[in-house]
Amino acid sequence: MRAAGGVGRRRGPAARTADRALIWSNVPVEGFWWGLLGSSSLLLGAGIVLVRPLSQRVVGLVMAFGAGILISAVAYDLVEDAAESTDGGWVLLVGLTAGASAFFVGDLLIDRRGGQGRKRSTGEQAQGSGGAIALGTVLDGVPESVVLGATLVGGGGISVAMLAAVFLSNLPEAMSATAGLRQAGTSRARLFLLWGGTTLVSAVAAGVGYAALGSASAATVALVQAFAAGALLTMLVDTMIPEAAEFAGPVGGLMTVLGFAAAFGLSQVGG
Repeated sequence: MRAAGGVGRRRGPAARTADRALIWSNVPVEGFWWGLLGSSSLLLGAGIVLVRPLSQRVVGLVMAFGAGILISAVAYDLVEDAAESTDGGWVLLVGLTAGASAFFVGDLLIDRRGGQGRKRSTGEQAQGSGGAIALGTVLDGVPESVVLGATLVGGGGISVAMLAAVFLSNLPEAMSATAGLRQAGTSRARLFLLWGGTTLVSAVAAGVGYAALGSASAATVALVQAFAAGALLTMLVDTMIPEAAEFAGPVGGLMTVLGFAAAFGLSQVGG
């Protein structure tokens, strides 16, 4: 029997649409959804390689393009914003140093546990540890996801440039690592488990970034932006740029500039 007053009746399309909108806009949930979208390219990149394996040159070219995108995002969406939102240059310097140091130490520990060469397309992962490779993959993706969620702070909406940077830079990273892991003998099921788990963790990190920084001061947000910038720059030089330089050839520099210009254009449109 249905309850009195119409309680228990099926809700109409308008009510269900309103419910979905409420779920999407709920404060850390919105960050989660945007983080999920940005990191979903990890699964896309892995799928591309599994369906049609690409040459190392193509992977290197895509990696060079992604490196250019991230360099632009660091310069214009992280460092510039951090510098403009706080009067003290020390905040920027402390954040950059802390982010670079944190990634360096974390990456060093993961390498010693068998996670070295995790983004290589040459199959070096065969000598490594699956758990360490998974942890290293998460380490690479969390800083940018936290900052992606933080761009929602202030109610101005998601940063299109940062979203594009996260999405497009994740794509070549997943392609390169998947190519190497396949050569190392990793099964398709384990690959999708790896990238699916990393995608989920990155989405949660974006939601946490939104929720944790929603009421933070401008100096705190700037510090987090600078921290992420330091971590991302260190990650670029450690994982993406060597792969691009080795396999893309002389054209790699042009692809990097193209990626930089594309991200810069998006930052101007989004701004």
